[in-house]
Amino acid sequence: MTPVRRITVAATAASAAAVLAAGCGGGEKTTTASGAGPQGGGGKLPEATTYTTLKGLPQDQEPFGKTDGTVVRPKAPLPVSAQPGGPALATLPDKQLGGPTWVPVVESKPGWNRVLLPSRPNRVTGWIPGAADKVETARSTHAVKVDVSDRLLTLTESGRKVGSWTVAVGEAKTPTPTGRTFLMALLAPPKATYSPLILPVGAHSDTLDTFGGGPGTVAFHGWPKKDVFGKAVTHGCVRVPADALTRLSKAPLGTPVEIVD
Repeated sequence: MTPVRRITVAATAASAAAVLAAGCGGGEKTTTASGAGPQGGGGKLPEATTYTTLKGLPQDQEPFGKTDGTVVRPKAPLPVSAQPGGPALATLPDKQLGGPTWVPVVESKPGWNRVLLPSRPNRVTGWIPGAADKVETARSTHAVKVDVSDRLLTLTESGRKVGSWTVAVGEAKTPTPTGRTFLMALLAPPKATYSPLILPVGAHSDTLDTFGGGPGTVAFHGWPKKDVFGKAVTHGCVRVPADALTRLSKAPLGTPVEIVD
C-alpha cells in the first residue's frame, strides 16, 4: 500500500470552505448541542458527511486506540451498515467537501472494513464493502496528536517526529473533543480570512450544534495573532502556527488524528 496523495483544493470546495471557515471561529451565531441533525427523508438513506447525524451505527470502542494508517476511498457511494453484510443505514459518498472521501480503517473482516465516519455523533463508525472494485486502499504514514492539556500538536511520519508546536485549543465552555478522528479535507477559503487553509477533521463540537452557519466541525487552522498559542480560547477548533499549518497540509487525507486530554 502507498501513502495517499494530498489533493489540490478544488474550486467546488469554495462554498464549503466559506461555511466551515465561519464554523471554526469566524462567526458569531451558536446553538447549544442537542444531538439533533439532518437525516434522509422519504426513505432516502442519510449521507455520511460532516453535515449529518447518523443513527443505529456503532461507536468506536477504542477512542484512543492506534491504527496502522490504512485508509480507504470509495470509488462510488457505498452502503454503510452496523455490521458486515447488515442492512444499509447510511451512504458513504465518494466526495467530501469538494474532495475525495478518505476514511481510516479501524477493523477489518474478509470483504469488509469498519471505518471512522465524518458525521455526528463523534466517533461513529460503520462497515463498508472492502473489495478492490469498491474501494481504493492505501496507507498514510503520517499521524497527528493533539494534547489538549499541554496545548501541543505533534506530527509524525513513519514514526519519526516531523514537528511539534504550541497551539490554541477549545475553551472550557466549548472544549476540543477528544478521541481518534482523521483529516477529512483540505480547504482554501475563497476570500481572505484568519487562515489561508482550513483542515477539517471528522469530529464536531460536543457543546455546539452549529457555529457561524457551519455544522460545528472541528478543524486545524491558522490564526493571525500569535498570542493565542498556548491558550484555551477557541470554540473547539485547534489554531496552529503558520509552519504547522504548512506541514499539516502535506499530510494525506484520512491521516489519523489523536486528541487526548
